[in-house]
Amino acid sequence: MHFRLPFLGLIVNKNPMDGLVKHYDKIAECIHIINDSVECYVAGNETCREFSELIEQIDTVEAQADKIKRSIRNHLPHSMFMSVDKVLFFNYTRSQDNILDNAQEALHWLAMRKVSIPAEYQKDLILLLSEVNDTTTSLGPALKATIALNEGKSIDREGTKNKFRKVRKHYAQVQKLRKDLASDIYNSDMDFKDIYQLVHFVDCLSEMAHQAETCADMLRAMIAR
Repeated sequence: MHFRLPFLGLIVNKNPMDGLVKHYDKIAECIHIINDSVECYVAGNETCREFSELIEQIDTVEAQADKIKRSIRNHLPHSMFMSVDKVLFFNYTRSQDNILDNAQEALHWLAMRKVSIPAEYQKDLILLLSEVNDTTTSLGPALKATIALNEGKSIDREGTKNKFRKVRKHYAQVQKLRKDLASDIYNSDMDFKDIYQLVHFVDCLSEMAHQAETCADMLRAMIAR
């Protein structure tokens, strides 16, 4: 049976992979803000918080995530030995940060001007958001399982792979929902500006899930024998 030695923990006190978990936690905060925003936007609930407040909140979370990302990169010694390929590590960091960037972009587009979303599309929009939520939420356990496996704290390789598959499964569903919803919106009688704004919002949500799936692929590469 093959075991990976916890080299990183023996060489440095601060594990840069732990920084990725802190960075990922900011994604969960962004998802929560978007859920609140879309539900309010679609329902037109007057008791919801002001969109300007939500925008300010997501900008703050994204800035905090950027600070964590810079800290991860700036405090990684050039000569430090890592249990995963450094290029792969940096690429993963960038893709995980792209999830947040697209979350921020999605909310900014939604807040740009008020669009009245036809009732027949509201349910599909909520379903898409829910699946994006599931895709990005599934990435957290996949990341933590990968770290545990690489540090020798776990030997559950198959269980870790199943977590990657879960991310891909949700992303495949996101793709289907996005195509159907975008097609419906394009073929609607809505004003072109409304169509463009909504489709771009849908694309941003979809890109969040896409980046999560890319992250899962890179995590899979990190545990390759």
